[in-house]
Amino acid sequence: MNVQVLGAEKTLYENWQAFIGSGDRNLPLVRAQIFRSWNRCVEVGVDPLNIGLREHIRGDRLAAALKIREELVNVAHPFMADLYSVVRGTGFVVVLTNEDGYILEIFGDKEAAQMPLTSNFFVGASWHEQNVGTNAIGTALEEQQPVQVSGPEHFCEKHHGLTCSAAPILDPIGNMIGLLNISGAYESAHIHTLGMVVAGAKAIIAQLRIIKKNTQLARANKKLVDFFNMVSDAVMILDCYGTVVELNPAAEKIFCKTRTDLTGIPLHSLLSGGTGGTEICTILNCRYSRSEIELTLETAKGHCRCLVSVEPIINEQETFTGSFITLRPIKAVQSLVHRYSGYLASLQFKDIIGESCEMQEAVQLAKLSAKSASNVLLQGESGTGKEIFAQSIHNQGSRSAAPFIPLNCGAIPRELVGSELFGYEDGAFTGARKSGKIGKFELASGGTIFLDEIGDMPLEHQAVLLRVIQEKRLTRIGGLKEIPVDVRLICATHKNLLEKVSNGTFRQDLYYRLNVMSITIPPLRDRKEDIPLLFEHFLAKLCHDRGARLTVDSDVMHYLYSYPWPGNVRELQNVVERAANLAINGVVGVNQLPNEITHKSKLGPQNSIATPPPKQSNLHDRRSQQQEREKQQLLHLLDMHHGNVSRVARELGVSRKTIYNRMHRYDIIN
Repeated sequence: MNVQVLGAEKTLYENWQAFIGSGDRNLPLVRAQIFRSWNRCVEVGVDPLNIGLREHIRGDRLAAALKIREELVNVAHPFMADLYSVVRGTGFVVVLTNEDGYILEIFGDKEAAQMPLTSNFFVGASWHEQNVGTNAIGTALEEQQPVQVSGPEHFCEKHHGLTCSAAPILDPIGNMIGLLNISGAYESAHIHTLGMVVAGAKAIIAQLRIIKKNTQLARANKKLVDFFNMVSDAVMILDCYGTVVELNPAAEKIFCKTRTDLTGIPLHSLLSGGTGGTEICTILNCRYSRSEIELTLETAKGHCRCLVSVEPIINEQETFTGSFITLRPIKAVQSLVHRYSGYLASLQFKDIIGESCEMQEAVQLAKLSAKSASNVLLQGESGTGKEIFAQSIHNQGSRSAAPFIPLNCGAIPRELVGSELFGYEDGAFTGARKSGKIGKFELASGGTIFLDEIGDMPLEHQAVLLRVIQEKRLTRIGGLKEIPVDVRLICATHKNLLEKVSNGTFRQDLYYRLNVMSITIPPLRDRKEDIPLLFEHFLAKLCHDRGARLTVDSDVMHYLYSYPWPGNVRELQNVVERAANLAINGVVGVNQLPNEITHKSKLGPQNSIATPPPKQSNLHDRRSQQQEREKQQLLHLLDMHHGNVSRVARELGVSRKTIYNRMHRYDIIN
């Protein structure tokens, strides 16, 4: 090779010749970076005199490489264009490679692609050391730092006419993803070229970091927006003047307006239609966090009671710039309370056990009551199942998805009845909870309140209850604000309310308000044909719960029929549980019954409350006989009264509807 170099260049070229010729390693003019690279080239077997076609990628491999580094190419493109504008017309090319040394993008003059020195710079070409020897791109990859390689520093002789400067490009977490390079004729080399390349690489790295930060911010913002839109509470953002600047779908739902309609409207104009002027001023002028401010809004769908929370927005200069407002409808709060407090009605009409005419008539009347919104008064002795009826009426009605709140008026101290029913405000009385308390009527709003033992309600609270029923509004104890409530009222008592009205311990006007739909639940002694059904039901449930099998002596039912059951169904259930606990070898016998039941029966059939039917081991047969007797009695009376249903009903002491029901049941009429 005939190379024209002078001075130090000649010495460097001689050092290169000595290295590849004799393997001389004493080369004082060769930089450490270059010396390490030459040694690597020797180790991998690079031919310094090779002039063949270099390794490259095309087609699918090139497309895949470009796809992987698509973001890098897009970010680097404008910076490469700026660098090329500096070297335009000098024969230099600006090159971008990936982390494997393959060229992904190139800027250069048309002439550069045809010049021998720069013709090997094309998209897809490899400039890795193991393919082309020492060069700025390949050596920078190996050294992991910026490198400038000029003239004879290149390991392959065919590149001695080049000067190349390359700097690594790192991703935001520090991994090398490519290199920026400028290459041209050796005689046009400049000491500042490497600095330009390093500056360009740093600019690309900075832009990649900005993009990553922006992407992270965009993702975080999307999560916040998604959460903002998904959260069940209504959220509004106000500026410092109290104007709505942002809101979520839950707020749109409360106000029955769209985001477009609400944005830019002063909050006080949205809230002024409701009640609570003081609360509105507190919200708009709040400069510190407040929570659970009660407010009633007037919306297109009517009143909406909410718990409002306020969080001020303070900037870096400690200046108030706006507020976050959350509105939580009290109905949603109530629903949550009911879900976790056990205020749920689980019983249905199918859970009422009884085939007697008296019980069927009561159930039929209760089903009719469930279809209306009228007040219901359940009357019956203790233990007859009044709460089962109350829950069944609620679950069959239109409010089944709403709260069912029970309250036993006889189990609450007289002085606490009012606070339990209607709630109280902060400081209403000594010992009151500081934050106040919501009463049962408010908790039941939208659903049903069941007042058991209504006959025990103190007279002074009856007047308040009557006013709440009439006006559908209440005022908490110690409060001034009227709160709208929408409840269905079901009451129950074992006392004679008309008698209490007569002696002045129960208000007559309240009695007639409650006694819209009156249902009398018969005591167990008046429907003895249901005793086998109830006994079987309770025993089967116990066996299922305990995983046991029990049989019953035929004599047991004789004693059960003879007993008057003052505690009604509740007492029978307790007797079944006791007998099951005392069963011997899986058999429930007479000895397992309480003494009061077996002693009562010893008086003999003539002294019993009711003569028991013949002893049968099969309870189903016993029921069939009872029904057949009832059918024959009905046929006899209809024949005697020539089909006059009214006269038959009067003789049996039941309603005409009951007679028709029995006629249908026994296929006397279709």
